[in-house]
Amino acid sequence: MEKGKILLALTGIHPQRWHELLSAEREVVLEPNGANDPSITYAVVWKQKPNLLKSLPNLRAIFSIGAGVDHVFADPGLPDVPIAKIVADNLTQHMVEYVVWRVLDHHRQASLYRGQQQKKIWHEPPQRVAGDISVGIMGLGSLGRAAASALLSLGFAVNGWSRSERPMQGVSTYCGEAGLIPFLNATDILVVLLPLTPQTRGIVNYGLLKELRRRNGLGGAVLINAGRGRLQKDADIVRALDDGTLKEASLDVFEVEPLPKTSPLWSHPKVFVTPHAAATSDPAHLVPIMLRQMAAFERGEKLENLVDREAGY
Repeated sequence: MEKGKILLALTGIHPQRWHELLSAEREVVLEPNGANDPSITYAVVWKQKPNLLKSLPNLRAIFSIGAGVDHVFADPGLPDVPIAKIVADNLTQHMVEYVVWRVLDHHRQASLYRGQQQKKIWHEPPQRVAGDISVGIMGLGSLGRAAASALLSLGFAVNGWSRSERPMQGVSTYCGEAGLIPFLNATDILVVLLPLTPQTRGIVNYGLLKELRRRNGLGGAVLINAGRGRLQKDADIVRALDDGTLKEASLDVFEVEPLPKTSPLWSHPKVFVTPHAAATSDPAHLVPIMLRQMAAFERGEKLENLVDREAGY
């Protein structure tokens, strides 16, 4: 199979570094150029423009530069070719660090200590052991399982929920609609790492948050969302924080990004905000994986980490 060209189509991300690294081995065409170009066989994308890819007559595969692929499926003219999501050690490591950081911050009562520091208060509150706290991870894919392993090593009790059964040693696993409420009822800190699909859109709403366990050593339930912004209802999270359903929240993703300056989440005293920075896609680590996959595909091998179109991830 002939070595094909790459269309690089990135929205909201500067393409220079991606272009430099991809160009080391292949000819790269930057969008908006390349329409109807028969020599383009691969597309490397992030939030590509609608109907862009359907004009490429010989497109063989699409590569998303992020772990999520909902942005790919948002294209109404998406061609019927394989879609590969990138699984990279450094991307996983970044996400694990973020989850562990936020879990520990809530567990070790960092917001209380920050408040005491501002008021110059010297007071040591009771400290619970990690084993008394149950962290529930929604989404047991590669990122969720890596985060679960790290939390287990720190001594936390870990629950996991996924669409289908995904057993994992040391983790109390739940699955499907029947397992969701029992999973939430047994969870103190909820970590959301689900893919965004029509079934999961808006799943983190007030009704779901009400099911979290609140009789625990933390003094209330905690939400951490490092998955996708449209999994959650921002207004429902504010409501849950205001009425005590939630004690605190760490949010890396939001329904609208960048988070509008008018959002009450920016200044809410119980919310920690990061700008979709939990696991940033680094071209130096991801481009070699893409190029290796393309070369293998041209040798007749199967692409890795293919997206299930029916499932949406």
